[in-house]
Amino acid sequence: MALLRPTTILLGKELRSEFRTRELLTTTWVFVLTVLVLFSFTFDPTQAESRQFGSGLLWLALLFAGSLMLHPSFARERVNDTLAALRMAPIEPVSIIASKILANLCFLLVAEILLLPIFAVIYNLSLVPILGPLALVLLLGTLALSTVGTVFSAISSRARMRELLLPILMLPLLAPALIASTEATRGLLEDPPVLSLSWTGLLAAFDIIFLTVTWLFGEYLLEE
Repeated sequence: MALLRPTTILLGKELRSEFRTRELLTTTWVFVLTVLVLFSFTFDPTQAESRQFGSGLLWLALLFAGSLMLHPSFARERVNDTLAALRMAPIEPVSIIASKILANLCFLLVAEILLLPIFAVIYNLSLVPILGPLALVLLLGTLALSTVGTVFSAISSRARMRELLLPILMLPLLAPALIASTEATRGLLEDPPVLSLSWTGLLAAFDIIFLTVTWLFGEYLLEE
């Protein structure tokens, strides 16, 4: 309860702040939509090619979205010393990190919900029969992206070249989760669709391990 209440309050603040302006969501959605459309014009894939390459294109677009959306996670707090005020509050420091992870997860999921129908139309894919397993893979993969991205956003926010530092730090560690997400999604796009338990299990294990490490060492991420 000591962790849940402040995390919920801070999460509400993050959601209200973003949904009031929708600047980050709109920018990310337009960017990812542009990437998907450009991919479709570049490759002009058939349905068979879409089943083979669609998962990679989808997760590459989501990676671009994550890099764009996760960068300002802690930038706003450092402008007005809001983060310093939160650090002085009588709450667990890890609750600040947890609220940021959950907020970024919500923002990315909203963007994905809006983009999936467009992705299905552009690449001539039927996602309705696999919607349940696909939602599970997207949730696990997006959780990995938001967790790793938020942690390294906290680390890079104090650096001068933070825009370049975030993807450099994030991509090598995120590679196993991206590979697992792509392979699990590709199995679902096959005919007949197959949910790979090995890739899905790897995603779940990645999330559990990294969330545990974040919980154990989260307070050190916010130190000046």
